[in-house]
Formats: sequence, C-alpha cells, structure tokens
Amino acid sequence: MAIDWNGVMPAVFTWLKESKSGTVEIDFDETQKQAAGILEAQGLGGSRMIGLVGSGTLGENSYLSAKQRLSLLESLSEVAKEFNVPLISGASASTKEELSNIIKGLAKVGVDTVMVMPPKTKTAPTEEEMYAYYALSEATARDVGVTIMPYNNPDAAGYHAISTELLLRLSELPKVTALKISTVDVSIIETLMLENKELKILAGVDTVTVHAGLAGACGGITGVGNIFPKASVTMQEYVLNGEWDKANKISQALNSLSYLDAQSLLLEYLKFAMGVHHNDIAGGLRTFGKKLTQAQIDDVHARYILAKERLEVLDLLR
Repeated sequence: MAIDWNGVMPAVFTWLKESKSGTVEIDFDETQKQAAGILEAQGLGGSRMIGLVGSGTLGENSYLSAKQRLSLLESLSEVAKEFNVPLISGASASTKEELSNIIKGLAKVGVDTVMVMPPKTKTAPTEEEMYAYYALSEATARDVGVTIMPYNNPDAAGYHAISTELLLRLSELPKVTALKISTVDVSIIETLMLENKELKILAGVDTVTVHAGLAGACGGITGVGNIFPKASVTMQEYVLNGEWDKANKISQALNSLSYLDAQSLLLEYLKFAMGVHHNDIAGGLRTFGKKLTQAQIDDVHARYILAKERLEVLDLLR
C-alpha cells in the first residue's frame, strides 16, 4: 500500500469488558466500532484520518500478551481495510533477532507499517549497534512486504534516544518511509528537516502539533483525536495549508486535554476522557493500567468539559 503521511492518525484505545467468569478481556467488537467511528469523522476541509495505529501505548500494549496483541491487530486490520488506510503498530525488543520475528508476526496479521522503538536494553547501545538493530528490521520488512518507521521517543523511560545523525542514516534505507518523533522538543524535527527537506516526520505528542508542523512535520499520531477527531483533523488541515492562526486556535481549544497526552498516565487519563465523551465512564475506567484516584478522575473530567466548551464555539464537535 502506497502511504501518504501528510495528515494525522489516531492511536486507538483497546476497549475491555468483563467476561462471564469475571475476568477482564479485550472487547474486539467495541474496539472495532470505536476505531471506525474515528475514521469516519471529517475535518472542516473534508479530509479524514490517514491511518490507524493499533496496540500502542493507548492500546494497552504494555499489558497485552503477544497473542493478544496479534489478535487485536488482526481485528483492527479489518477496519483499516474498510476505510482503505494503513494499519500501523509498534515493535520493541531486546535484540535485533527478536525484533525481526515480531515484525514477521505483525505482517501476518495485516500491519502495513511497523513503528520500531530502540532496543530495550539496560545499557545504551553504540551507534553501530543501534544501526544494525534497525537495519535488520528494515531487511525483514523488505522480506515480508511492510515498511518501517523508526520511533524516537527520548522522553519515554526505559528507551534510548536515537541521535539525529542516526535518524538521517536510517531514513535512507529503502523501507523506511517516515520517522516518528515523540517529544516536546520539536527542535529535533527542525534539525532533521534542515538536513533533508524531503523527510516525512510524524509528531507523536498532541501538545506540539502546530509547533511540529512549523518545524517541518508532515503529520502526527494523536491520542486526543480519538475523542475529538473532527477538531484534530481540521487542525492538521490548517497546519498543512500554513494557516497557523486557525490551527493555533484549535490547539488552544484542545490544550486542557492535550496536556494529558504528555503525562506518564496518558493511557488512563485519555481513555477515561473518551469514556466521558461517549457516556461510558465505567468503560473508560476499565484498563489493565493503573486505577485513577478520585482527584485524578475529577481533574480529567474538568479538562474534558473545558476542551468541549472551547471546541463547541469553533463548531468542531461531532
């Protein structure tokens, strides 16, 4: 599938339910329904989300088994095919050989592009070790017919930052079609674009969507866009058209909620906000992650209401 990275795509939530035995399990039907609803939304300019990201941080990835992740992605691939958008998912491993096997498995269940995190090792790898890790993933991608997106997340605990020099080297590999930069330091994006204006870079933090666009990012992966897809898509339309004042107004309207996307409990916070949005508070609080305190629940609820009120003024509610 030829992929146009100019736009925004949602990192969708994995919805859960209680089984008859009382255990919590993946609700595949609800996950598909919610993903489809997001992809159906249009911005004021008529565009839609350009892809679907599944089993990421917001998709409970850290808490799912390998079998659960593959079943989830196979389910989401049906939605992606229905809307003719690529399915994207992440991969991380301790060794390049383990990573290669993960990519093979993702390709089998319909993933089109694999976001590859740096190796999960206690000590930081050398530049050449890091390059070899990504080079094998790219070679594997060629063999199984998918593409690769190196995922630099220097703000995430437990992962190593990828240097701008290495990102530029990796971007030259044939099956590397884009880079994902998840940090509030958008100067990284600007530095990369100064070296190669043809790069396709996706921002991964909602708070910096407009700033990342100014720095040269062509799009982004959103969490808040699950809740307010019309606003998220419209903001990206304005960014791509260079209508910075209009884009900034939407960014400011979303600010109270976007803030949560940069917090360590982004999964728990944003999933609860999604539950509030769909009048399903219990579902929004159902997660394999941490249980929110009442103070946190009240804070997220207030942030959601404020964003909703601001977006309503801009006619950007669904």
